[in-house]
Amino acid sequence: MTIRFSILFLSIFAISFTAQSAEPLLGEGKEEKTDSCLFREGEDGYDLWLRYARVENESLLKLYRERLKKITLNPSTPTLQAVKSELLIALDGMLAIEPEFIDSGYQSSGVVIGLPEKFPDINVHVSKEELNLLGNEGFIIRETKDKSLIVTANTDIGLLYGVFRLLNTIQQEQALSEINIIEAPKTKIRILNHWDNLDRNVERGYAGFSLWDWFRLPDVIHQRYIDYARANASIGINGTVLTNVNANAQILTPVYLEKVAALADAFRPYGLKVYLTARFSAPIDLGKLPVADPLDPQVQEWWNKKVEEIYTYVPDFGGFLVKANSEGQPGPQDYKRSHAEGANMLADAVAPHGGIVMWRAFVYDQNVPEDRTKQAYNEFKPLDGVFRDNVIVQVKNGPLDFQPREPFHPLFGALEESNLMMEFQITQEYLGFSTHLVYLAPLFEECLQADTHAKGQGTTVAKSIDGSLHGQKLTGIAGVSNIGTDRNWTGHPFGQANWYAFGRMAWDPYLASERIADEWIKMTFTKDPAFVKPVTEMMLNSREACVNYMTPLGLHHIMARGHHHGPGPWVSGGRPDWTALYYHRANTDSIGFNRTSSGSNATGQYFKPVAEIFDDINTCPEEYLLWFHRVPWDYKMKSGNTLWNEMALHYQKGVEDVRNMQKTWNFMESFIDKERFMYVKSLLQIQEREAVWWRNSCLLYFQTFSNMPLPEGVEESYKPLEFYLKINEIYMPGHH
Repeated sequence: MTIRFSILFLSIFAISFTAQSAEPLLGEGKEEKTDSCLFREGEDGYDLWLRYARVENESLLKLYRERLKKITLNPSTPTLQAVKSELLIALDGMLAIEPEFIDSGYQSSGVVIGLPEKFPDINVHVSKEELNLLGNEGFIIRETKDKSLIVTANTDIGLLYGVFRLLNTIQQEQALSEINIIEAPKTKIRILNHWDNLDRNVERGYAGFSLWDWFRLPDVIHQRYIDYARANASIGINGTVLTNVNANAQILTPVYLEKVAALADAFRPYGLKVYLTARFSAPIDLGKLPVADPLDPQVQEWWNKKVEEIYTYVPDFGGFLVKANSEGQPGPQDYKRSHAEGANMLADAVAPHGGIVMWRAFVYDQNVPEDRTKQAYNEFKPLDGVFRDNVIVQVKNGPLDFQPREPFHPLFGALEESNLMMEFQITQEYLGFSTHLVYLAPLFEECLQADTHAKGQGTTVAKSIDGSLHGQKLTGIAGVSNIGTDRNWTGHPFGQANWYAFGRMAWDPYLASERIADEWIKMTFTKDPAFVKPVTEMMLNSREACVNYMTPLGLHHIMARGHHHGPGPWVSGGRPDWTALYYHRANTDSIGFNRTSSGSNATGQYFKPVAEIFDDINTCPEEYLLWFHRVPWDYKMKSGNTLWNEMALHYQKGVEDVRNMQKTWNFMESFIDKERFMYVKSLLQIQEREAVWWRNSCLLYFQTFSNMPLPEGVEESYKPLEFYLKINEIYMPGHH
């Protein structure tokens, strides 16, 4: 594997930083052939979807080798040096060749990678109109009439994305003949939010500690940082927020900005821009000012100077992510100012440098409202059109807090004059942490394809965040990262699929979950259909299984207090909207939160006819029934069952679905490496046990109100309710 180490040296030397780590490059490992696939002995998941396993189709292998033996590429910039490095790694792994690179000159029947301005012959095969469609990040991959294969774009970053797309095509063993791909991202900001603290603990992180080794930065640039950037670039992620939204102002001090600059330098060749969280009280915490009032001239001047200082360290600094006046965080409302006044003050500071401000709409304060799900809409809708052009309001997918299932947030479609971006959670705070296999693309897709009816039928959530609904220019999707120092990056091997799916759907919010799963499986495990088909089906069903064994029929926020691991429908005491009772409101008559026009009227925040559908118990989708309605235990469901029986059967089905996942996985042993197979098998055992825990706890508890027997087919609990009430897991990973 000498070539891989020479590639590593070439890449790092050219980009001018030093790697001091024992981490191997993605794709490193000993290969071992089995009857059904090619995998490396002792794989641990570090390679992610960039394994670059050997192409097995002999006819395609021959064609690939012939096509890619000569590549025209002028590695004149750090990004193009990264492109060359990636090609060497990938083609060594997939084709066992080291291509000949030519710096200049268009070659027929070869591969040409470059900008039209550097290779004028490309203009014969690509029109100006097509190039105009690409923007700064899009690309074209095309076989020409003279049988050359061109990868072109308007920028080096576009070329990088195009090469990753080409390698993705080879990984899936798709033909290159007559290939014609024109792609550009549909959103501008595609960003990971790391909830990482400066002590390297990660809030809601279930895959080890923070990647950022602040103690050894800026001197030590781990190879893992480079591989992190490569993985993100391969799926089109172009930004990373390094620090927790519950921000620490110390990140804005020179000692830390020097460290941030080192990470930014490492990420820059891969198109990955660095952002930071801004603690709103930083002028007090660091500047010793008496206030942080956004309308105070001294405060404005402090932020202007601080921003100028940041840009001296990181010239392409992306800007700030801000959590303000929520869960005890300081903000403009401390001074009777609006969210817009706070956001605009920071936006004015970063605007001269091209920076942006992502202002989170996840807000609730010390005053418990009548319905917490209404608060973001109530606070932000009146501010529509008041935010600066470089402010983008970051809204969670649902109106509560990353539950296994929520209706889409009513702000989607409602903010017509303000920039709006999605916030998804990739880490599984409420979905079993990194011990449960829950493929999140169906959740993302369910939200993105929900119809807001903001401008009639077909105005989906996706259209409200890609700018096609109201014409916003600044668009984006954020994902709360599930990445940590675990060798496999995400704790659960299938957690990698959620990182991958987020990147793919941030690039194109209209992609289907099934297609993404198929891609990921083929690149991560094997292309054998006997593995791909059943595992794809298992993944696609996994999120619904989780909903069933946790929160069926619109139940929500019934997890244990604080760490949110395991069931806690009995949680009470303290702040009401931090309890389960606030949300399910069960008594001997009924269960559910009345958010209809006769209750909190949260349904009124949606456009017609969505509001009318949710408001009427007869038309409300049953998956949201208890979210919007208070329902008697003996209410007759569409199936003919009573609500109680339907709920119990859903809990049972969730358990059975996990058991079916176990059966599916047990048949996969011969297709992949033993290490990953056994690890997933062990995690599925935990998931089955915890699904039973959820089912038993919730049904025993709610049965004290319904006073109804379990229906036929639902297993009885082997422990009494008192047993589950006593479970108190204090030391959980990611505990906030």
